[in-house]
Amino acid sequence: MTEASEAGDAPRAAPDVFAPARLGPLRLRNRIIKAATFEGMAPDSLVTDELIDYHRRPAAGGVAMTTVAYCGVVPEGRTHRGQLWMRPEALPGLRRLTAAVHETGAAVAVQLGHAGPVADARSNGAPALSPMGGFNPVGLRRNRAATARDLHRVVEAHAHAAALAATAGFDAVELHLGHNYLASAFLSPRLNRRTDEYGGPLRHRARLALEIAASVRRALGDRIAITAKLNMTDGVRGGLTPEDSLQVAGWLQEAGSVDALTLTAGSSLLNPMYLFRGDVSVKEFAAPFPQPQRLGLRLLGRTFLRDYPYEPLYLLDKALRFRRELTLPLVLLGGVTDRDGMARAMTEGFEFVAMARALLREPDLVRRLRRDPSARSRCIHCNRCVPTIYSGTHCPLID
Repeated sequence: MTEASEAGDAPRAAPDVFAPARLGPLRLRNRIIKAATFEGMAPDSLVTDELIDYHRRPAAGGVAMTTVAYCGVVPEGRTHRGQLWMRPEALPGLRRLTAAVHETGAAVAVQLGHAGPVADARSNGAPALSPMGGFNPVGLRRNRAATARDLHRVVEAHAHAAALAATAGFDAVELHLGHNYLASAFLSPRLNRRTDEYGGPLRHRARLALEIAASVRRALGDRIAITAKLNMTDGVRGGLTPEDSLQVAGWLQEAGSVDALTLTAGSSLLNPMYLFRGDVSVKEFAAPFPQPQRLGLRLLGRTFLRDYPYEPLYLLDKALRFRRELTLPLVLLGGVTDRDGMARAMTEGFEFVAMARALLREPDLVRRLRRDPSARSRCIHCNRCVPTIYSGTHCPLID
């Protein structure tokens, strides 16, 4: 970490980002992870050749591990029907995917979760669950307030999905506890005003997230690595604060239910650009949506798609507090695109770094950075890749 070494007062030397590292029971060839970004390449909720190639390319390009996103643990937990959900029928395709990645020498993780109020109920053909119910602008339907029975089912579904992931050959699972998906929505005081055992004080609001992580640990033991993606802040008034997030992270650390945390921020429901810093074109974001969502986004998009200028390591300042107060391995994401940023992350005590958008434009960026420390990413942070998730995520600048 950042503390003094055992010998006394000299700080521990920062590791080389390209040196091998351990993540729980997993040994990675370096410390660079491809972050989960929805691929839009599973129209029948099953693995396709396009999805396999999407992950094979950055794996061949040098990342230590690529992360398949986003896999619902139950059908209504998808953000959209054209999205993977974990079930036995998906197993053959998942095995083909993991084998293809392993052939490159990289590891492969799968992100598991329940989209909750971010789910498109109209697309899924099933009500979206949320802490409180209410209108869902994603699918223009009403959410259904999750019952305790619903939540027990979701917890068990995470355990079953994790066990299936291990059977499919994945090296790690990442639990989605961020971006106001279901577990994250329960953490938010703004979205969760329940008065039962899942609402009120932070320990109650964190119950779902903690139960999910505990159930997955029981299901997997130490067979494969377990990580979680956790919001440091929702980036909205009345949402999860860094102080509360740090407490949740401390509870996860104390329980030993995860091997590392990926620190993220923002709300897919209320403020998505808090994470995706850089340019934003409301017109381009609205184009893939059917009416009347398209018109609504065109008219009101600026209240939802806010401007956050890009800068390197844009989540570092917030993440440093977590690094100071936790011993759990941490993954830094947000503006990690060059050797200087990676070295800074290592110096500050982060065990891993994650990148996503830059790898869309250059799947071989990691290999290029290793060969040439002065190399620079060609990603210009225009965010034109984000609306492509509905037609197969890619960088439009290389079409």
